[in-house]
Amino acid sequence: MPEPTKKDETPNGEKESVAPDSSEAPMPTPEISLEVSPPPPEQPVETEGKDPQPIEVIKPVQPEPVENGSKEPEPEAVVVGAKEQVESVNSEVKEEAPSPCSPPLPDKDDDATTNTPSPPPPPEDANTAKKLSIELPNDSVHVSAMGRKDSVWSLGEGQAPEDLDKPVDTPPLSSLLIERPQGGSITVGGDISFVAKVEAQDLLRKPTIKWFKGKWMDLASKTGKHLQLKETFDRRTKIHTFEMHIIKAKDNYAGNYRCEVTYKDKFDSCSFDLEVKELEQSQSVDIRSAFKRSSEGHEDAGDLDFSGLLKHREPKQDETPEVDVWEILKSARPDQYEKIAFEYGITDLRGLLKRLKKTKKEEKKSEAFAKKLDPAYQADKGGKIRLVVDLADPTVELKWYKNGQEIRPTPKFIFEQKGTQRILVINNCGLNDDAAYSVAAGEEKCTTELFVKELPVKITKGIEAVKTTVNERIELECEVSEEGAQVKWCKNGVEVPTGPRSRYRVKSDGLKHWLIIDDASKEDTGTFSLMASGGTSEAKVQVELKPLKIIQDLQDMTVLLGQPLKMHCEIFPGNVPGRWYRNGQLIQSNDRINILQRAKNHRLEIVNSTLHDAGDYTFVPEGYSQSLCAKIHIVDPPRVHLESLNFPDNTVTIVAGNKLRVEIPISGEPAPRVVWMKGERVILDSGHRVRAETFPDHTSLTIDIAEKEDTGNYKIVLQNEAGEAGASVKVKVVDIPDPPEVPLVTEVGGDWCSMTWEPPIYDGGSPILGYFIERKKKQSSRWMRLNFDLNKETTFEPKKMIEGVPYEVRVFAVNAIGVSKPSEPSKAFVPLAVTSEPTMLVVDDVTDTTVTMKWRPPDTIGAAGLDGYLVEYCIEGTDDWRVTNKELTEKTKYTITGLPPEAKILVRVRAINAAGASTPRTLQHSILVKEVIEPPKIRIPRHLKQTYTRKVGEAVNLVIPFMGKPRPKVSWLKEGQTVDPTQVTIRNTDCDSIIFIRKAERKHSGMYDMKVEVENHVDTAIVDIQIVDLPGPPQCVKIDEVWGGNVALDWTPPKDNGNAAITGYTIQKADKKTMEWYTCIEHYHRTCITITELVVGNEYYFRIYSENMVGLSEGATQTKDSALIVKEGMQLKNPEYIDHDFKEPPKFTQPLINTFAIAGYNATLNCSVRANPRPKVIWMKNKIAIIDDPRYRMFSNQGVCTLEIRKPSPYDGGMYSCKAINDLGDALVECKLEVKVPTQD
Repeated sequence: MPEPTKKDETPNGEKESVAPDSSEAPMPTPEISLEVSPPPPEQPVETEGKDPQPIEVIKPVQPEPVENGSKEPEPEAVVVGAKEQVESVNSEVKEEAPSPCSPPLPDKDDDATTNTPSPPPPPEDANTAKKLSIELPNDSVHVSAMGRKDSVWSLGEGQAPEDLDKPVDTPPLSSLLIERPQGGSITVGGDISFVAKVEAQDLLRKPTIKWFKGKWMDLASKTGKHLQLKETFDRRTKIHTFEMHIIKAKDNYAGNYRCEVTYKDKFDSCSFDLEVKELEQSQSVDIRSAFKRSSEGHEDAGDLDFSGLLKHREPKQDETPEVDVWEILKSARPDQYEKIAFEYGITDLRGLLKRLKKTKKEEKKSEAFAKKLDPAYQADKGGKIRLVVDLADPTVELKWYKNGQEIRPTPKFIFEQKGTQRILVINNCGLNDDAAYSVAAGEEKCTTELFVKELPVKITKGIEAVKTTVNERIELECEVSEEGAQVKWCKNGVEVPTGPRSRYRVKSDGLKHWLIIDDASKEDTGTFSLMASGGTSEAKVQVELKPLKIIQDLQDMTVLLGQPLKMHCEIFPGNVPGRWYRNGQLIQSNDRINILQRAKNHRLEIVNSTLHDAGDYTFVPEGYSQSLCAKIHIVDPPRVHLESLNFPDNTVTIVAGNKLRVEIPISGEPAPRVVWMKGERVILDSGHRVRAETFPDHTSLTIDIAEKEDTGNYKIVLQNEAGEAGASVKVKVVDIPDPPEVPLVTEVGGDWCSMTWEPPIYDGGSPILGYFIERKKKQSSRWMRLNFDLNKETTFEPKKMIEGVPYEVRVFAVNAIGVSKPSEPSKAFVPLAVTSEPTMLVVDDVTDTTVTMKWRPPDTIGAAGLDGYLVEYCIEGTDDWRVTNKELTEKTKYTITGLPPEAKILVRVRAINAAGASTPRTLQHSILVKEVIEPPKIRIPRHLKQTYTRKVGEAVNLVIPFMGKPRPKVSWLKEGQTVDPTQVTIRNTDCDSIIFIRKAERKHSGMYDMKVEVENHVDTAIVDIQIVDLPGPPQCVKIDEVWGGNVALDWTPPKDNGNAAITGYTIQKADKKTMEWYTCIEHYHRTCITITELVVGNEYYFRIYSENMVGLSEGATQTKDSALIVKEGMQLKNPEYIDHDFKEPPKFTQPLINTFAIAGYNATLNCSVRANPRPKVIWMKNKIAIIDDPRYRMFSNQGVCTLEIRKPSPYDGGMYSCKAINDLGDALVECKLEVKVPTQD
C-alpha cells in the first residue's frame, strides 16, 4: 500500500512537513495529505486521482421537536476527501512546528468545512489540493480567551462589536414567518440547526433577518466555524429559508435565542431555547490510548501535539477494550478509517495511518483481461492500425469506445476475433481518428491513445513572376501534391489578408491554388510566396504606373467665411492616390476636412471654411512629378453671434440696482466698426452709467446700476469692407412688484370671510407667482400670515376668526425677484351674523313716477354693524320683486324712481351687513303712484340769515334746503343781475340748492336773491355774502416830535381796508445799528402814538402794520427819517463801518457714512453743510430725487441735514446722496445703505 502524506498549513500560510520517526530505520517517509476546501452546494463528490476514497464521518444530531407532524431531521454528515501520495526514498522532509503559545487561528476556508449538513464538493483536477480541517475542542480559541463565555464565537463579516450597543429601531409587529424556529437540546460537541421560513408572495425584495442570543448579542458578527448562517430561496414556492447551524456546541452555547425578520414597515420575531447537555465519558481501549495525543506520547504518537491547547481534564483509568480495533481497521476500506477513529476516540489519526501503511497489501490481478491494451499507438495518415486485447474469459461481452462513444462495426472500424484475442482494426486513418480509445469487459476497462501522423504536402508547380501596370488583374497560380491541402499565401513574408473586404481573393480547384488581385496598385509590388507543409514557392510581382493625363485642373475660387469649400480635379489613370498641400503644408483629413477619391476624381471638401483656409492649394499625384495648383480667397462679412448668449428670445433679464454687462461675440475681417443704439440714441464708450465697449472678438454693453428706464431694445450695427450686419438685444429690468390693490371683503360669515383683490399695476417685469395674505385684529398691530404656500388666485377665504372682533386683511404680491410691499389694509370687517329686519317702514313722499320711503334701523344690529339697506318693490298682484338700488344705501330714506303713473306697488327693505341680508320689512298696504301739489317753502339755515363772511382764497359751499311738489324751479340773481356761471357754480336738486365758489375773491361779495317756483306758487330768500382780505399798510407814517427818550408818531388809515373794518395797528421799532425790529404795541386803535423809554444815544426807525378781522397787513409803512435820542449838552459822532461779506458756496463739513440697517427698524443718514445764503438741500436714492415719498422724512437744522427712512426693507438699500445748492455753487456727498433681514433661530 503506498505511503500517504499529509500537508498542513501554518498560520503564516507556509507548508508544514512531518519528519520521520527517529526510532525507525531509514525508509520511505510515510505522509498523509488531508486538505479540504469549501465545496459549493449541490455538486457531485469526486476524489483526487484514482486510489483515494472519500472518508465519511457521520455524527448523529439530536432530533428537533416535531411540530404538526413534520418529519424528524435526518443525521447530518461531514464528507472529507483524503489524498495519498508516495514519496521517494531519498526525499527530504522539512519540519516547522508552530509556537506552543501561539496556536493557529482558523481561516475562512477551515470554517466553511465545518458546516453541517455539508454539500458534496465540486469536481476538481488531479492537481487540485483539498484541505481537511479536523477540529478539536477549543482548538481555535486563543489562550488569553479561554475561560470567557463569548470566546467560542469567531468574528465574521457581521455587525462590528462597537455597533452592538447602539439602539435598534423596531418596526411594528406583523406576520411574516410561516415557519418559526423551535427550541431543542443537544450534547456537548453536537450539531443542531434552526430553520425560519418567510413567504415572499407579496414581497418585492428579500426581507432582512437577524439572529440574536439573549437580548443584544447579534450573531451575524459571530459567524465562524462554530456558527454558520445560510439563506436559500425557492422560486417555485416563493419561500425564503433562513438557517442557523451550530457546530460542535459547547456548554456555554445554551440559552435563549431570538430571530427577527424585517421588511419595510413589517416586522416579526420568534424566540426559542437551546439546551446543551454534558457528554458521557466512554470506555477506551489500548489502541485508543496508544493513539491519543498527549505530552507523554508513545512511539507511534504524532509529531504535532496540540493537546496543550485542549481543556485540562483529570485523567481516567482506561478499561480493557471489548473489541479489536486493529482487526476492524485491517478489514476496512481506507475511506472508513476516519469514521472508525472518531467512533473509538482515536485523535492521532496521523500515527494511526503511519502504522497501517507498514502492512503490505497484495495487489489484485485483473479478472477480465489477460493482456491489456498498450498505453499508446501511432499510425500514418491514410494507413491501418490494429488494437489487440487478450481476454482471460473469452465468454465475457466486450465493447469498444472512442472518446467515450461506443464504436459500431463499419467498413472503417472492423472487429476481429482470434481465440482469446479481440482486435479492433481502423482502416484509412485520418486526423479525426486521433483520439482516446477504450475497451470494456464487464465491469473492467482499459484505455489507450492513438496518434495519427500527417504526411507533408509538396509543391509540384511553382509560382511564375508577373510584370504589369496599375489597375490590371493579377493571377498567381500554384499546384500541390494533395487535394484539399492547407496552404498559406504571403507577401514579403507576411500572410496576405483574404477577408471579405480584402483586395486579395484566394481560389482552389483540386491540386491548383490561385491568388487573384482584381485592381492592381503600385503597393502590390513585392515578393509573393505560397507555403505548404512540404515546401515553399516564391515569385516577384512588379506593378508600374501609367502616363499621367490631366482631364480637369483645379480652379481659383473665392469663398465666404463659413461656407463649404469644394475643390475638384480629374486625372488619368484612375485610382492614383495623391496628396493635397496648402502653402506648402501637407493637409490631413479630419472632422472638418474631407479628402475623397473615386476612380479618376479627386476632391478636397472643407465643411466650414475659416480665414486660415485661404492660400495656394496644390494636388500632387503620388509617383508623378506633375502637380495641379489653385488659389483660394476667404471673405468674411461681419456677424453678430447672439446664439452664444443662450438667452431666450435674446432677452437679458437683470434685477434693478444691479450691474449688467452683456458680452456679444462678433466676427468679421477686417475687424468691423460697432455701434450700439437704443432707439435713435447712440451709446458711447465714454458714457458714465451706460456705456458700450468693443474688443477684437466681442462687444459689450455695461449698465452700472440698472434702472427701470433701461428696459428696451438695444440695436447693434456692424460695418466693414465686406458688408454690414445688425442685431438687437432686449434688456429687461425686473424688480419686486408693486403692492396689490386694496383687498375687498365680499362676504362675511360667523368665523370666516371671502376676499378678493386686483393684481398690482406693475409686476416688476416678472410674472406674479402668487400672493401672501395676512390678517390682524383692528386694534392690534401684529399681522399674522395666513398661507405659507403661494396663493395663485386673487381670491382667498380666511378662517378661524373670532366672532364679533373687527379684522383687517392685506396682500403681498410675489414674483421671482421677491415679495412686494403690503397692500393697504382692507376695510375693517366683523365676522358676525345678519341683523334683524328694519323697523317702522312708512311712505315719505309720492310723485307721478317716484315713491320715497323711510324707515328706522333694525332693533338688533350686532357687532358686525350695518353696511346699508336694499330697497325692493313689486306691482300689486305680482311676485316679481325688483331691486331699486344697485348699491347699498346707508340712509334710512330712499326714493324709488321710474315707476309707472297711477300704479299700485308694494315695497320692502332689507338690512345688509357683512354677514348678508336680513329678513325683509314689507309695507302692509299698497302705494298709489300719484303726485300731490305742495307749495314751495325755502328753509334758510340760521347762519345764513346774517352776513356770511369768508376770507379770500377760501371755498364757499352753501346748501339751502327747500320744499315743494312737484319739483320746484329754482333761480338765482346777484344785485338784480343773473349769476355768472363761470364765477359761481349753482347746483339744484329736488330738495335743496347749492352755491359753490372754489376760490373766493372780493368781487364775489354781494346780495344773492333765491327764487323757488311751483306752478303759480313762489317763495324767495336773500343771502348776503362778504369776502374779506388782509388790509393794506397805513399811509404816510411820520415823526412829529422827538424829546428826551420819547418820539411822537402820526399816520393815516390804509387806503384798502380788505373789505372789512380796521380793528387796530401794530407799531415796531428798530435800532439803526442792527435793524432788528421789536414790537412796541399791538391792537392799537388810534392813528397817533408816543413811544417812550428809548435808549439815549441810539437812532431809531419805526414801522406800522394795519389789522382787520383777517389779520395783519402783508406790508408795513416805515418812517423815512430816523429819530436820534441824544443827551442834552452832548453830541455823538457815529463812526462808519464797512460790512463784512459772509456769503460762501455750500461745503459739507461732515460727509455721509456707509451704513447698515435692520429691516423693520427706522434708519437715519446725517451730514452737515455750511453755506451763505442758506442752501437748498436735495436727497437722492440711486441718483433719483426723493420727492413726496411718505417713507422718507427730511430735516435741516443749523446746517445739519438728516434723512429718516421709516422701517426700511431690502428694497430700500442702495446709493444715497445729499446735494446742497445756492447761488454761489453746489456740493454733493454719497454713501451706501445695506438693509439686512434678521434671521430667526
